[in-house]
Amino acid sequence: MISSDIIFYGWQSLKGYRARTLLMLLAMSISVASVLLLTALGEGARRYVNNEFSSLGTNLIIVIPGRNETSGVGLSSMMGVTPRDLTLEDARALTRHRAVTRIAPLNVGAVEASWQNRKREITLLGSTHDLLPLRHWELDAGQFLPDLDWDRATPVCVIGKKIRDELFGAHAALGQWIRLGQNRYRVIGIMASEGRSIGMDVQETVIIPVASAQALLNTPSLFRIMIETKSRATMQGVIDFTVDTLRERHHGEEDVTVITQDAVLQTFDNILATLTYAVAGIAAISLVVAGILIMNVMLVAVSQRIAEIGLLKALGASRRKILLLILTEAMLLSLLGAAIGFIIGMTGSWGIRIALPEFEAYPPLWAMLASLLVALVTGLLFSLLPARKAARLDPVNALQGH
Repeated sequence: MISSDIIFYGWQSLKGYRARTLLMLLAMSISVASVLLLTALGEGARRYVNNEFSSLGTNLIIVIPGRNETSGVGLSSMMGVTPRDLTLEDARALTRHRAVTRIAPLNVGAVEASWQNRKREITLLGSTHDLLPLRHWELDAGQFLPDLDWDRATPVCVIGKKIRDELFGAHAALGQWIRLGQNRYRVIGIMASEGRSIGMDVQETVIIPVASAQALLNTPSLFRIMIETKSRATMQGVIDFTVDTLRERHHGEEDVTVITQDAVLQTFDNILATLTYAVAGIAAISLVVAGILIMNVMLVAVSQRIAEIGLLKALGASRRKILLLILTEAMLLSLLGAAIGFIIGMTGSWGIRIALPEFEAYPPLWAMLASLLVALVTGLLFSLLPARKAARLDPVNALQGH
């Protein structure tokens, strides 16, 4: 028997038991498709995070009150309970470095916003004129915060689109006065819908000058200080300057945490990559299950075709040929199932990208190759037992159906 005869024989055997073949193809294709879909979702999440972090700006340094070893970025720092507060004077001192292009001190809080008889809870963000270019946000209408001294509390605000829609409806928002807490602020700008970043939807945020925010929230401390440098090459120098300057201002205590955008992104990237590998491993278990199914079905097939195998051996087929026939049949099953699963998985990934355009759900190359390879290897390994059983049959007994 030549190779083409062996493949033809295996194909005819599969066609002869269509229901059984379809069930095995279904098991294998679902397994391969699940690996591709889950890894596509993991890769899509990683790319989504990368894209979202790009909105934070380039060459970005973030100064957080509290040491990483103690409070870090946990609940205490989120609530402002830190060993020493960051102040506007701290932020102003950091502008002395020649590689610093922009600095945006930040205050964050929650207050009630109202206009006429409409009101809702909003996220209040206090900052400066430089926040808009530093974060790469865009305005839909009006202007951003005026370029004034940081200590000057001015009653102006920039609101997000959702705030505009919910408070003003069909009315024009620019030039109107809204109440934030107990104070009134004039709307001078409206943020564009593209102004989003991780942890904050600018469409639902009201931005006011940092001094106004400190007065409204009754706090002299800052939530964060964001620094933009001239280039990536100058970032480490600015970080060292920041740590040294704040240590000197805080009486020799190094009580701040300085992180970079790249460091945060790398952390998220590592977490999501690990999750992608984990879900791929979980999905790969189904490939093993499919391989066990192939083994069981092939064992049943061998027992049903004892006489057929005996006839082949009586006609001169060697043990090696019988072994090759059964393995070929199993490999055809694995190959067809993997191909169908690949098509289903890629189609499903395409469907996710159509439904969620911002979620680039492309299965990684390693997942595509690994799913196909594992499908073929499991099909081969788990078919060895029934193949060896068929090859060891005695031709006389087999012709008698024993």
